[in-house]
Amino acid sequence: MDIVIIKYNAGNIESVNNALNRLGINAEITADPDKIRNADKVIFPGVGEASTTMYYLRKHGLDKLIVSLEQPVLGICLGLQLMCSHSEENDTVCLGIFDEKVIRFVPKPGEEFITKVPHMGWNAIAHLKSNIFSENNENGYVYFVHSYYAGLGDHTVATCNYINSFSAALQKDNFYATQFHPEKSGTIGAQILKNFINL
Repeated sequence: MDIVIIKYNAGNIESVNNALNRLGINAEITADPDKIRNADKVIFPGVGEASTTMYYLRKHGLDKLIVSLEQPVLGICLGLQLMCSHSEENDTVCLGIFDEKVIRFVPKPGEEFITKVPHMGWNAIAHLKSNIFSENNENGYVYFVHSYYAGLGDHTVATCNYINSFSAALQKDNFYATQFHPEKSGTIGAQILKNFINL
């Protein structure tokens, strides 16, 4: 099975590859359009800023390539946000795979020192509706690091609550995405990655 991790100007790509290696899964990190197009599974991870990343994707033709993919695709963290329609981060038009919009966390008045931004650390996910999750993942804890989030919508397949409820995961057809980092989420994250690879 050919597993590809899309190489672009975003961090955290190697940690995803290392997590797959721990599962005995070999993946190739590449920006080669043919390799991406012909892979059995594609992973689109990332940590970074939305507007500069979208500029990079468009400049290298990766924006049109990603939305055209027909095999299972998994976006992670920034990958999820870029797969949405729009991000408040520098008013960025994104890939538009999901209708949901990405907005910045704003602590409620008086709670700025309690609910800090970025949302960083372990939090529970609930209302799981996707086949990348296992039954025992409900209310399980996974690892988040983000200042922006996708709101709830038709494509929400997992929720989390921090300041307010948001989409912890999205799915539409062959496109899957998690706001949390499965590669940093212990046994639950490893199971989610395994479930995706086994789709």
